[in-house]
Amino acid sequence: MKTIVVMGATGPQGRAVTAHLLADGWKVRAVTRDPDAAPARALARAGAELTRADMDDTASLVAAAQDAYGLFSVHPTVGSPGTPAGFSAEDEVRWGRNIADAAHATGIRHLVYASLAGAGRHDTEKLPQNTISKWRIERHITRLGLPATFLRPVSFMENYTGAYHLHEGTVATAFAADVPQQIMAVDDVGAFACLAFAQPGQWIGRAVDLAGDELTPLQIAAAISEAVGRPLPYVRIPIEVVAAAGEEFAYAYTWLNERGYRADVAFTRALHPGLMDLRTWLERTGALRIAAFLGLRAAGDRG
Repeated sequence: MKTIVVMGATGPQGRAVTAHLLADGWKVRAVTRDPDAAPARALARAGAELTRADMDDTASLVAAAQDAYGLFSVHPTVGSPGTPAGFSAEDEVRWGRNIADAAHATGIRHLVYASLAGAGRHDTEKLPQNTISKWRIERHITRLGLPATFLRPVSFMENYTGAYHLHEGTVATAFAADVPQQIMAVDDVGAFACLAFAQPGQWIGRAVDLAGDELTPLQIAAAISEAVGRPLPYVRIPIEVVAAAGEEFAYAYTWLNERGYRADVAFTRALHPGLMDLRTWLERTGALRIAAFLGLRAAGDRG
């Protein structure tokens, strides 16, 4: 019944980690800026203790982490769905460092940080900005000497459940149609975090790239189409269109098309045999979420 502090508890990864920890018998202190908001109240009903803190206020983070055994750190990433308006790479780095400083100040015995696949390749190639930001946070955690685990997931399957990748009846991204892309279910981040906290001797000091599946955009679109019972063709967005929104976004897509995350799916599954591939995720939750966004019923939900 040790207490784990979950930063970003109302976000997708935070919710997944909270659910897995509670199911495994841990106490969870869920950190949020607004404990009265509906997502926070849902966590409280599930059994989490709510506490208010702001990632720009280190004193509030220290208060939230007092007397806890472990801490799960996650925060917004530039360009990801739901990122606050005006949020920058420097904001992300500052927030990540503030959380690490709070963990250090309170003597947290195990910090699990949600980083990004590829962060360990900082010394061999130029990386996208969101990967560099997470590597900078990793380095700060290491300099502090914190007992830590770096979980480095690839892109999430949940990106295909709304307007981020679904546009006007199509699956639309800037990925090359025939280049395999690595994806992972958010829920599996929760499973890995729970595994790390339960086995500190095996996980402290470890950094692991994580992926649940590797498919081309054409294969992803075909699987989604089959799951929802409606054709959703793949359309590639020209990289010039992405560049108009930001050169860093364009570079990230180019990097994924030319280099990619390079996580080991088989190794990830060996660590967590229950790891979901795309079809399993679609069967369990993904198809219903996509169908709801499209105003449809999933193919398997039509009686």
